[in-house]
Amino acid sequence: MRPIDADDPAFALSVEIANEVAPDHALTLEERRQILAQLPLNRTFLACVNGVPRGTSSGLFHPGSPHPNCRILVLPEARRRGLGNALYGAISEWAAGEGATPMEVRADEADPAGIEFARHRGFEEVSREIKAILELERLEPPAVTPPEGVEIVPWSERLELARGLYEVYEEATPDIPGNEELIEPYDEWLTIHMRGPGDRADATFVAVAGDEVVGFAKLSLTEAQPEIAYHDLTGVKRAWRGRGVARALKATQIGWAKRAGYKRLSTNNEERNAPIRRLNERFGYRPGPALILFRGPLA
Repeated sequence: MRPIDADDPAFALSVEIANEVAPDHALTLEERRQILAQLPLNRTFLACVNGVPRGTSSGLFHPGSPHPNCRILVLPEARRRGLGNALYGAISEWAAGEGATPMEVRADEADPAGIEFARHRGFEEVSREIKAILELERLEPPAVTPPEGVEIVPWSERLELARGLYEVYEEATPDIPGNEELIEPYDEWLTIHMRGPGDRADATFVAVAGDEVVGFAKLSLTEAQPEIAYHDLTGVKRAWRGRGVARALKATQIGWAKRAGYKRLSTNNEERNAPIRRLNERFGYRPGPALILFRGPLA
C-alpha cells in the first residue's frame, strides 16, 4: 500500500484498475491527470498483492464541499482478502488529515459487493441516480422545435455567452435534489465544469431568447469511451420552464451525437428529479442500474 501522485509511473496502474472495475466511468490516463490538476486537494493509493496491483483508492475535494469524494476499487478476483479495508483505512487517514469527518462514496447497483461494503461500514444512502440509456444506431434523430423566439446554438459559436450560461447554472442547479449547496463561483465553475477533460464548446448547446441565455445542455465526452456520449447538466431558467426549451436542447444533443458517430447516449438522473426523467422517457431512454451516493464515517 502506498500513496502515488499523478506523475508517478504507478499512477497508470491505478487508472487501469479503476477503468476495469468501473468501466462506465472510464477515463484515459491523461484525462484523469487533468481532473486532479483542476482539483489539487486529492490523494491516490495503490494496493498490491505479491507486487501485483490489485486495488486503488482515491479521494478529492470539490471546491466548497467539506466532504471528500472517495473511490475504493478492488479487482473482483482480489476481493475479500482485506484490500478494501486497507484502502479504506488509507484514504480515511488522508481525509482526516485534511479535516474531513464523513466521506462520500458511490456504488453502482450493478455491483452489489460495493453496496454491501459501504453499508457494512456504517455508510448511509444520501441519493440515488437512475441511469438512462439511448441507443443511437437505428434511431431517427428527433426534430428540434424550440418555442417561438428561442434559438438553439452551439456554445462554440457564441463563447461570449459564458456568463449567461453561469446564470442558468446558478438557478437550475439548486433545483436538482441533492445539489442545493453545490454552486461554485464563476471562475471555478468555468474551469471545472466547462473546460475540463471531455468538455467541448461544440458539444454544449445554448438556448437564447434575444440577448438572454434561457437554458443550456452539455455533453461530456471521453477518449476512453469513444462510442458513448454522456449527458451533463441540462438547465433552464425557472421563468422559461414548461415551454419546450429542455426538449429542444435534448433533441439537439441527440442529433449532434448521432451525426458525430456516437452509438449511445447515457446519463444519470437523480431519482427525485421527475421532470428530466419524464423527458428522457419521452425520447425513448431506457432505465439502467442506479448509482448510489453514500455518506459515512472515516475508518
